[in-house]
Amino acid sequence: MTAARGRPSLTERRRQETRQEIAEAAAVLFSEQGYDATTVEDIASAAGISLRTFYRYCAAKEDALTPLLTSSVGRLVETLATLPADEPLTSAVQAAFGAPASVQQLADMERARRLIRVMGSVPAIRMRWLAAGRDMQDQLLAVLAARTGASPDSLEVRLMATALLDAINVALEYWARQDEPEDLVQLTRRALDYLRIDEL
Repeated sequence: MTAARGRPSLTERRRQETRQEIAEAAAVLFSEQGYDATTVEDIASAAGISLRTFYRYCAAKEDALTPLLTSSVGRLVETLATLPADEPLTSAVQAAFGAPASVQQLADMERARRLIRVMGSVPAIRMRWLAAGRDMQDQLLAVLAARTGASPDSLEVRLMATALLDAINVALEYWARQDEPEDLVQLTRRALDYLRIDEL
């Protein structure tokens, strides 16, 4: 059966679901027992798949989290794209962070904080996190250009995308390191206010 225009086929949706299940299993294990103590066998078992299936989707252990990183990219961009262009960017980002789909992985806040610490401390995963951020930056260009009326290739739009993502990443890492964490949405707002992101 042919997939509807713009919609992934049933086979592709199943692949995406499997990738997501692997990522979620890895996220739990990495946050609870650490990256080094978690084996590929552990992840495959927790995801309910064979080791052969794991390697069909992930070349290595550090690739397991990639779907979580890229899905958060898409959700933020999609949320920003649906908000009014004249809404201040700080408010738009806060709305994106407050959307249920965006905070689904943060339901267990302590686990999320541990996972972010792992992502920041394991070089191989950090590289993939940075790559996901670059992908987000590329996706954001068109959304930010539509809000500003500038070209997606303009220096100003590229600077805005970079500043926005850096502020969010710094807020996330700061939140994850705190002994008594502040509200993540408020921390993000503080970071964006400090950069005067709405004036860029």
